[in-house]
Amino acid sequence: MRIHHVAIICSDYEKSKHFYVDILGFPIIEETYRKERQSYKLDLQVGESDCAERSAKGDRIELFSFPNPPQRSSTPEACGLRHLAFEVNDIHASVEQLQAKGIEVEEIRVDEITGKKYTFFKDPDNLPLELYQK
Repeated sequence: MRIHHVAIICSDYEKSKHFYVDILGFPIIEETYRKERQSYKLDLQVGESDCAERSAKGDRIELFSFPNPPQRSSTPEACGLRHLAFEVNDIHASVEQLQAKGIEVEEIRVDEITGKKYTFFKDPDNLPLELYQK
């Protein structure tokens, strides 16, 4: 029917929480500390949704922290999940907003199949993230 969520495990919870909430602007649905696992779980709303229905509708990111998570290759061409892409209305404005917050963004490219503009940047753990113009 749709993708329910994307789970991301981070190495520094506070740094990643700041990145996804304060820099990218994703609203918090719920934040939970699981003492038995020494782990945080932060549910973030992606895209537009009625605030009253955030827990039931819309796409979400689940941001997890665990003690000493194993490293994973994070280049876009590595085997496995390639990257996470966010659709934006104005890629130039989105790039400018990220750069104004100190985020390094690659040059904007054009998808040879769709003719749409896109670019990549990275989260605090070097996870490749993409902006894709609507």
